[in-house]
Amino acid sequence: MAIISSKKQPQEPNGESKQQKESAKASPNQDLLQAEAAIDEQGKQEESIRPQRFADYIGQKDLKDVLDIAIKAAKSRGEVLDHLLLYGPPGLGKTTMAMILASEMGVNYKITSAPALERPRDIVGLLVNIKPGDILFVDEIHRLSRMTEEILYPAMEDYRLDITIGKGSSARIRSLPLSKFTLVGATTRVGALTSPLRDRFGLVQKLRFYEVDELTQIVLRTAQLLQTPITEDGATEIARRSRGTPRIANRLLKRVRDYAEVKISGEINESVAAEALQLFQVDPCGLDWTDRKMLSVIIEQFNGGPVGLETIAAATGEDTQTIEEVYEPYLMQIGYLSRTPRGRIATKAAYKHLGFTPPNEQLSLL
Repeated sequence: MAIISSKKQPQEPNGESKQQKESAKASPNQDLLQAEAAIDEQGKQEESIRPQRFADYIGQKDLKDVLDIAIKAAKSRGEVLDHLLLYGPPGLGKTTMAMILASEMGVNYKITSAPALERPRDIVGLLVNIKPGDILFVDEIHRLSRMTEEILYPAMEDYRLDITIGKGSSARIRSLPLSKFTLVGATTRVGALTSPLRDRFGLVQKLRFYEVDELTQIVLRTAQLLQTPITEDGATEIARRSRGTPRIANRLLKRVRDYAEVKISGEINESVAAEALQLFQVDPCGLDWTDRKMLSVIIEQFNGGPVGLETIAAATGEDTQTIEEVYEPYLMQIGYLSRTPRGRIATKAAYKHLGFTPPNEQLSLL
């Protein structure tokens, strides 16, 4: 806040006061403090790699067909899209799908997560300010608090918000009408949702893992947006090591890009991608150092198993929850690990992948 003195300022010979001259000198510097981005800065902003339309979204063909029908039906009736629950492993594009739905419907969207909605007023503020047809995306919706979930029930079914005013005997409930909206929930643990909340979603869809050819197209598209020269075989090499997940594919592409710019100064081909990913300890099957360490411990120290989860955690230095939720699912999906009542067992495929000789006779699982 500027402080202007009431005392008359001495005049200069040309009639201007000293304060006016100082103000004129300071004006160029003051322009630098304005909250406006320069033209060069605006032009250098990196374009988002998220697709904005179904036409640009690669993979999940069955899901896209179902949602395309739902969108066209809702538009023809002039109604809002039904509430949608998306579930599946992380990194498959649940948030991107919600943004595409808003773009296809021609409405705005709000993105939040369940841990951010701790207090009832958090969800109330979002619901009151929502506009007709808007999409509210709640990530990790299985972590909603009980009170917040209770507020969502009438909002999803009747587009109504019930608010308790007052306390004790003078308390009364007031219902506020809400604009019709679409709630899109995303979760990695659909079984953790309560039945009343899960049953209020009109559409419940699962996102599956991606094939290598789909991930190759995703890597090529991302490389084009990042202005990174890459060959198709280089993109395929990255896709093969991405565990069927676009998020991992894009992450590996950025690391390979760094390697190519520093070491090669050229386009990314199959050999460059393989060298870079070997440096980052990601093998051709997508296993990292911890995955291989876990399998090696089971094979070398425990003769391939069966071995208990606590024992594996102690031998590898990882906690049991990380092993059970992060490493085991992928190793079981590709057939390198078996989970039995007696413990974990490394399969013959794991022996061959790590260069060990498989045992002639497998231990009985009984």
